[in-house]
Amino acid sequence: MAVLVEFRGVTFTIGGRAVLRGIDLSVEEGETVVLLGRSGSGKTTLLKMVNRLVEPDGGEVRFEDRPVSSWDPVRLRRRAGYVIQEGGLFPHATVAQNVGLVPKLEGWPEERIRTRAAELLDAVGLSPSDYGSRYPRQLSGGEKQRVGIARALAADPPMLLLDEPFAALDPVTRYEMQRHFANLRRALGRTALFVTHDLREALMLGDRIALLNEGRLEVVARPGEFLRARSPEARTFLATLGPDRQDYAAG
Repeated sequence: MAVLVEFRGVTFTIGGRAVLRGIDLSVEEGETVVLLGRSGSGKTTLLKMVNRLVEPDGGEVRFEDRPVSSWDPVRLRRRAGYVIQEGGLFPHATVAQNVGLVPKLEGWPEERIRTRAAELLDAVGLSPSDYGSRYPRQLSGGEKQRVGIARALAADPPMLLLDEPFAALDPVTRYEMQRHFANLRRALGRTALFVTHDLREALMLGDRIALLNEGRLEVVARPGEFLRARSPEARTFLATLGPDRQDYAAG
C-alpha cells in the first residue's frame, strides 16, 4: 500500500507549551488510523496539520507524496474531506445544497451535483426525496452527522479527516453512526484519520490506533495489539473497558 499522509518529526508549540513533540506517523491508502488521547494530548492539532489549519513549527507533513506546505490550501482542503461535531453544516442551505457545496465550488454541472448529492444521501441512509430539501435545523444530531459525512465525500476526496464527529451524540445514535461509518468507509475504500478520546470507538473503527500522550506518540498498534500494550497511558485507557476488555480480546 502507498503512503497517503506522513508526519516526519512534527513539532508544535503554543504559549511556550510543547503540544506536539517529534511525531513520526504514516497513514497508508485505504486504512483508518485513529488518533486516540486525552483532551490536550495533541491529537486534533495533528489532524489539522493535514489540511493546513495548523502549521507545524518543525518537521514536515506530507500528503500524496508532497509537503503540505507546497499545496495551495484551498486545493489541499478539497482533497481531504473534513467532518466535525454537528457536521459543520451551513444553516441557511438545504441538505442537498450542503452536500453539493464543494462540487459546486469545483465547477461541476448542476445535474451532476444533484446526482452526486442524491447518491451520497442514499449512501448515508437518508432518502434524497425526504431529506434533500430540509434545513439543518430540521435534522437530528445523527442526521446532521450523516449529512456532514456525505458532504465530506461529495467531491470524491482520497482522504477523510474526522475530529470527534460522534462525540455529541447520545450513546445509541453514536453506536449506530460508528457502525454506519465503518461499513461506508469499507465500501468506498477511503483513507481516514479519525480523532477520538473513546477507546471503544478506536477499537471499533481503527485499522491502527495511534495513542498520543502529552504531545508524544506513545503507542501505534492494531486493535488486537493495543489490547496487549503495556505503556502506562495505554493501560489507563484499557482500564476504561472494565470487564468488556475480555470481549474485545475474544473478538
